[in-house]
Order: sequence, then C-alpha cells, then structure tokens
Amino acid sequence: MSLVDTLTLLPAQAAGADAAGGLMGMLPIILMFVILYFLMIRPQMKRQKEQKKMVEALAKGDEIIMSGGLLGKISKVHDNYLTVEIAQSGDKAIESIVQRNAVTSVLPKGTIKSL
Repeated sequence: MSLVDTLTLLPAQAAGADAAGGLMGMLPIILMFVILYFLMIRPQMKRQKEQKKMVEALAKGDEIIMSGGLLGKISKVHDNYLTVEIAQSGDKAIESIVQRNAVTSVLPKGTIKSL
C-alpha cells in the first residue's frame, strides 16, 4: 500500500467514525424520549381514554362527583349537558345543569343516601 492510498483512506475512516460517534451521542436523547413516552405520555393517554369512556356511559340515576366537589344524582341526560339533582328542599329537588366533562367519577348506587 502506497502513501497516497493511506492518505486517501484516513479521511474515509474518520468520516465513518464520526457517523458512529454522532449516533452514539444521540442515543441518550433517544433513550430519554422513549422513557418519557412510557412513563408519562402513554399513561396520560390511557387515563384520558378511560375518562372519555366513563363520560359517554353516564345515564339517568347515576350518582356522580363533579370537578367542583359536588355530589349529585343524574336526573336528565342531554347531548353535552346533564341535569343533576344536588339537594332536596322539602319535597322539591334542587337541580343544576352541568357539562358532561365536569364529572370526575361515578359513585356506587346508594352512596349519597349513606352520607
């Protein structure tokens, strides 16, 4: 191998080493994004899916907790809104209209009476 052949191979070898070194330098960043996805993004998407499923399944008679902390029983169901009975005043029910998205959880039947 002549001196000219050796000098022409050196830059090519250096370029190959830079490409491998650049990829190895990016590996920690890629690994951080993968960990971020599995620890934060994926569980959040799962919670959103469960919340959407719960809100779509709301029906008349369900006892719920709303985002403001109020407990109530659903008396009417509309497309985007619910009429919720939040108290009794004598023989008359006090009702409020709330958005479906304001519901945070559904309680087991009879929970409000036991309070």
